[in-house]
Amino acid sequence: MASQVTSEGDAASMVDAVAHGLDGARLPLLAGLPFAGMLLSIALFPICASRFWHHHYGKISAFWALAFLVPLVATAGWHTGIETVSHALFAEYVPFIVLLTALYVVAGGIGVRGNLHGTPALNTVMLAIGTALASIMGTTGAAMLMIRPVLRANDHRRHRVHVVVFFIFLVANAGGALTPLGDPPLFLGFLNGVTFGWTAVHLALPLLAVTIVLLAIFYALDTWFYRSREEERTAFLDPTPDTHAVRLEGKRNIPLLVLISGAVLMSGIWRPGIVFNILGTGVELQNLVRDGVLIVITVLSLAMTPRRVREHNAFDWAPIEEVAKLFAAIFLTISPVIAILRAGEQGGLASVIHLVNDAQGEPVNIMFFWVTGLLSSFLDNAPTYLVFFNIAGGDAQHLMTEGARTLAAISAGAVFMGANTYIGNAPNFMIKSIAQSRGVRMPGFFGYMMWSGAILLPVFVLMSVVFFR
Repeated sequence: MASQVTSEGDAASMVDAVAHGLDGARLPLLAGLPFAGMLLSIALFPICASRFWHHHYGKISAFWALAFLVPLVATAGWHTGIETVSHALFAEYVPFIVLLTALYVVAGGIGVRGNLHGTPALNTVMLAIGTALASIMGTTGAAMLMIRPVLRANDHRRHRVHVVVFFIFLVANAGGALTPLGDPPLFLGFLNGVTFGWTAVHLALPLLAVTIVLLAIFYALDTWFYRSREEERTAFLDPTPDTHAVRLEGKRNIPLLVLISGAVLMSGIWRPGIVFNILGTGVELQNLVRDGVLIVITVLSLAMTPRRVREHNAFDWAPIEEVAKLFAAIFLTISPVIAILRAGEQGGLASVIHLVNDAQGEPVNIMFFWVTGLLSSFLDNAPTYLVFFNIAGGDAQHLMTEGARTLAAISAGAVFMGANTYIGNAPNFMIKSIAQSRGVRMPGFFGYMMWSGAILLPVFVLMSVVFFR
């Protein structure tokens, strides 16, 4: 869940992060109940009480955060409670929301004037372009840049849900597999000694296979919808008819996107060794500089972008506000679950840890892929990656050579399976919110999982047999 380069940016803190203040070896599994309650609220309230959820999701998020904090303070004391909140806030949430806001604002200032017609061929090409961009500017950056043109191209079509769902599969997740800039887990690997180009070499074939299969499925499905009588009858109702040639507006935001990627990369390369202690959480200088640069970029984009471009994009703050409130509670309530995982065989999830090694202690690569991936679908995929990176030995030189298949399995699981749920990767929920604001009736939490289960899981089974057996 971590964001595009989110937990990424804060990766230096995450490298030694142990859900501060929490001893995972002593925590009962019941400590994860508020996190489960938060997930169920996201899943069920929009279905069962949508109006109530729309007006009160912030209060519901606060309730689950308090349901975790109050018992924690009562049993472990104020010091532990403050350390836990401080770590969740300064080491994870602030970098996450600062980066996501910067990408949302900057990409929201880039518009396509004129009208693209969302034919199956054009939609497939746009998804392919977004997938390619994801490893360059990160899944969040590519998703925020491409989602509005994709939605605008298809605003005349009745069936659009599948377009957004495949967009999440490809652009917001799988596309980030080739570089440390692509997805937060890979950035953590980079900070722990995995060379910048290693993932491009070892995940290129899995990414190519997944991309080709998913694009082929999408093209066939989109063609079926496009040729249906229902689609033909609504084709003339295009709300954005052609008025002039297609052109790009807000181009001054493109260099700002490059600067965002540069700021994130800088925070992983420049290591001055200066750490500020904020309520028990170490925040490194490079991360503070990065977040400051991102805030400046956000302000510059708001000041430099003509108002007509944002109005044309139907830009508003509702999607980022929703993500900010929900993920504040998620980052806090997820703390005990991550702590228990980090405790390894001493924690309450030791049985999960045992799945990835055989009786002789040798790695079972296919299980590394599935366990890392399935946990990344519901937990923050960056610390989940780091947990299994360390379970596999934590030695980057060994994992890049003799253990290359194991590291590839961990990396692929964390990146690809973030698409299994809305909360598996930061841009997923943002894309859902933007699509809904444009009138797309997106499936709920479980409805989306039916899409991912029907389409992605068979692809992942094939991938695991071919590449990680």
